[in-house]
Amino acid sequence: MLFEPTPIDGVFVVDLEPLRDERGFFARAFCVDELEARGLAAEVVQANLSANVQAGTVRGLHYQSTLAPEAKFFRCIRGETFNVAVDLREGSPTYAAWFGVHLSSDNRRALYVPPLCAAGYQAQTDDAEVLYLATARYTPEAERGRRHDDPAFGIAWPLAPTLVSEKDRSWPLLEG
Repeated sequence: MLFEPTPIDGVFVVDLEPLRDERGFFARAFCVDELEARGLAAEVVQANLSANVQAGTVRGLHYQSTLAPEAKFFRCIRGETFNVAVDLREGSPTYAAWFGVHLSSDNRRALYVPPLCAAGYQAQTDDAEVLYLATARYTPEAERGRRHDDPAFGIAWPLAPTLVSEKDRSWPLLEG
């Protein structure tokens, strides 16, 4: 696994390191030891699959509070998504900054988002599917979110958002 740092401390784009032969290739898609060697949360307790019917669909921005902080490891397994991490860690030098990357079934990239950073994504193709791993169980009382269109972040979504759940439209603004 190849870890590419981003401008937000602890957020990484993760590429495969394929071993190729006449059959195709083999690559490690996730490795606890490699994450832990970088000081990253790695104990996966939950795997989630999200199917998105329409390009432009936005999910997020989600995170869990200090009651049950979770890291997430995203991989688009069908189609393409634009995945975003937003730093919401109090006192962080990059507080309220965002980073985005295109993940697709073709490029096979992944995005690691550390605890207390919000995560979200936008389907770039119809029928995009995302598989993501979480290091904490879903804990309703710890569930938090921010709006995808919060001007404090200024996220440049590649497509005009088409579908956003009522819940995601109702999250507070950073200053709200």
